[in-house]
Amino acid sequence: MTDDAADGDAAIGCRNLWMVFGARAARRYGVHAAALAAAKDRAAALVEDGLVAAVRDVSFDVAHGELFVIMGLSGSGKSTVVRCLSRIIEPSAGEVLIGGWDILSADHKTLIEMRRHTMGMVFQHFGLFPNMTVLDNVAFPLRVRGVNPRERRERAAEVISQVGLEGKENNYPRELSGGQQQRVGIARSLAVNPRIWFLDEPFSALDPLIRRQLQDEFLHLQATLHKSIVFITHDFSEALRIADRIAIMRDGEIVQVGTPADIVLHPADDYVANFTREVPKGRLMTVGDLMSAASTPAGADAGAGPILRAGMPVEEALVRWVQGLSVQGFESLPVADGDGRIVGELTPDSLALAVGQGFSRNQNTKTT
Repeated sequence: MTDDAADGDAAIGCRNLWMVFGARAARRYGVHAAALAAAKDRAAALVEDGLVAAVRDVSFDVAHGELFVIMGLSGSGKSTVVRCLSRIIEPSAGEVLIGGWDILSADHKTLIEMRRHTMGMVFQHFGLFPNMTVLDNVAFPLRVRGVNPRERRERAAEVISQVGLEGKENNYPRELSGGQQQRVGIARSLAVNPRIWFLDEPFSALDPLIRRQLQDEFLHLQATLHKSIVFITHDFSEALRIADRIAIMRDGEIVQVGTPADIVLHPADDYVANFTREVPKGRLMTVGDLMSAASTPAGADAGAGPILRAGMPVEEALVRWVQGLSVQGFESLPVADGDGRIVGELTPDSLALAVGQGFSRNQNTKTT
């Protein structure tokens, strides 16, 4: 997947998004994108004017079925972005395209309908109704939509089962653990079967063991449901674990967008590299990251001999060598694509470099 999905493939398109806070922001900058674009080069002037550009000219696409993580330090603008995407707050300028249509042009009634039918939202604070049972909490969005009682209870029971809360339907939130309450929040957002799912640090209030368990369950849900997701987190290990792609923000701007391997192996600058410093880089490398040009003509059939696959993790490639593809006797091994065609070769020196450096937790250099 490329850094920016093509418009025709995008479930969500964010274009030149700005969010300027301050008493005079609406009057001085309003929704005039040209004025805001000019302000990008004079951030100091915004500060001098008493304004805060929380989101600065942010653009990205989210493909259908993609889990897109936005992360950064506190105050980087990540939560403001997701609130702009859902129009919980009104952006100062830009476009938010869902299905190719700019939802910033939607009137209040249309926006409400989109939230009821198209978008699901989960936040760090569970926001459950304390006087309602789990079943009634989950069914509430369907009640708002006017779904008949029998149908909404059946749908609520279905998603409660999906998040592993069978038997808790008649419990009240106060009778549940924090992890169980967050499951209720997830189930409630799924009740309307949204195409777009916004999650703003949904697991950050939980202890590490429960958080990891919910990450596992979340990934299982996504493998089944294939939602288009924007997931906000400040936890880089969480981002690496769940993301298809990651956008890293600093001071309201996106610094880098890429796959977890792209971010870790090729950080755009020192700010990104600081996030990746403690990551064992070799665990994200693939044979394709290390291979060199093939001595066999590119595109040739791999034949019957021992081969490696371009997408194979380096750890697995190492096991292959140890289990019988001994480094001794081989100057290199061919690397094939998914169709079995030669695309490169892996040398013992490259593999040794990955083992010696790539699995270290204390690297501060890019791995090539």
